[in-house]
Amino acid sequence: MLRHALREHDYAELALTGAHAAAVALLPPIHKDPFDRLLVAQAQVEGINLLTSDRTVGRYPGPIRLVRARRRRAADSPPR
Repeated sequence: MLRHALREHDYAELALTGAHAAAVALLPPIHKDPFDRLLVAQAQVEGINLLTSDRTVGRYPGPIRLVRARRRRAADSPPR
């Protein structure tokens, strides 16, 4: 459902490439999570902004923008 809504608003998926994977090796050892490191490398290679609320990811150089996480209200929480 989310994927469909994003595509309706002209968002495009960005596939992972060998260049993205190779760029991970060039990153400083700020973060240990391999998926987060791949997102950072992808943003750097593509020159696109990566928005994150993760302060550790926000320490990387390049097009990384730290944003405040929105606090969930009780109404936003999924039913139990």
